[in-house]
Amino acid sequence: MNRVVHFEFDVENPERATKFYSEVFGWEISNWGGPINYWLITTGPQKDPGINGAFMLRNERDKNLGTGALNTIEVSSVDEYIKKIESGGGKAITPKMPIPGVGYMAYCKDTEGNVFGIMHNDPEAK
Repeated sequence: MNRVVHFEFDVENPERATKFYSEVFGWEISNWGGPINYWLITTGPQKDPGINGAFMLRNERDKNLGTGALNTIEVSSVDEYIKKIESGGGKAITPKMPIPGVGYMAYCKDTEGNVFGIMHNDPEAK
């Protein structure tokens, strides 16, 4: 079964968003330091149920992704699931993209117009 493993919030001001979510919910937030502006969010201890996520600058998100929260579903192969999504009536709205040292992902739309991410782990991704 494929599970939701990550969420993203688009933000205009990461410092303001970090202050809000840290103070209100106690989340730990840190700049990823990767090739894009991305802030990793830890929402609780790994042993507890739940998922972690990230902030992404609103102006760096593809205009087709929209605004708000976006969930990412872990899959065995991004290429395989793009085919499944498209044969099911959805569509890929970005190509497969590498996340260096993490894996590959793509953003898609379902039959209702909802945007979501799919990702498979591959530490060799470049």
